[in-house]
Amino acid sequence: MKKYTKPSEKELREKLTQEQYQVTQREATERPFQNEFWNNQGAGIYVDIASGEPLFSSLDQFDAGCGWPSFTQPVEENIQTRTDFKLSMPRTEVRSKHADSHLGHVFNDGSEPTGLRYCINSAALRFIPVAKMAEEGYEEYLKLFE
Repeated sequence: MKKYTKPSEKELREKLTQEQYQVTQREATERPFQNEFWNNQGAGIYVDIASGEPLFSSLDQFDAGCGWPSFTQPVEENIQTRTDFKLSMPRTEVRSKHADSHLGHVFNDGSEPTGLRYCINSAALRFIPVAKMAEEGYEEYLKLFE
């Protein structure tokens, strides 16, 4: 079992782009339809850009028409949620479990099988295509794509 941890502040500032840092560490939101994965069609998994912890599978990704990558469920229990009141109404914020990175929000207007829409910032994610999963140490997730 791999251990995922939050990098130090110094490591985060060196590793992440300004946008990735603002999204994951300062709870910013990237622009819709102008982000890396909003329309990604590749097969693979998405991991936390800061810690590498597995978060979502392309098998659970769907086009919600919102301009951000959307998923029906996480690939594992590497997420946590909390209530966010930043827009004067309660929303459910999604964060990575180990690095505590801000990922996005989850809504109850998603697709089957869960009816949930995990609306996630591309800047919080790194996509690992199926062909590179074993090479990058995520071989245990290959079974999802068999």
